[in-house]
Amino acid sequence: MSPLPAPMSSPADSASLEQVRRLARQLDTSIRLPGGFQVGWDAVLGLVPVVGDWAGALLSCYIIWQGVRLGASREVLLRMVGNVGLEALVGAVPFLGDVFDAAWKANTRNVRLLENHLAAPTATRRASRAWVLGIVLLLVAVLTLVVTLAVLAVRALASIGGQG
Repeated sequence: MSPLPAPMSSPADSASLEQVRRLARQLDTSIRLPGGFQVGWDAVLGLVPVVGDWAGALLSCYIIWQGVRLGASREVLLRMVGNVGLEALVGAVPFLGDVFDAAWKANTRNVRLLENHLAAPTATRRASRAWVLGIVLLLVAVLTLVVTLAVLAVRALASIGGQG
């Protein structure tokens, strides 16, 4: 992760940002695999069913909490929560979720979002609003699909039950 281009408001804020950078490195890229691919302890924790995914998400929440403390905008925080939520949700799927978890690297993404916000708050807020809007539209589309499939399934079952 790159150093923050804008000066921090206090030494404590600079220390907090450096602390979340180190945590993100530990969680996402601290273990080098053959071929140069890097994973972190979050991916290793994810191998433990249920508990591992929750533990990784809990550790990721510390980075979000520091984002709140450092003054990240609501849009940036929503995006950070979305990154962790997506990683936790997909991470719950056996094997495929572990591969996704190792590749997605929500903590690294969140630290980058926080750094970008602190360097250029207006531009990051605008980009995050667009991201949040895209996610909302995607969720509406998925919900519409699920409802449509449920209605079709109920109709199909009703027609089968009516024949017998």
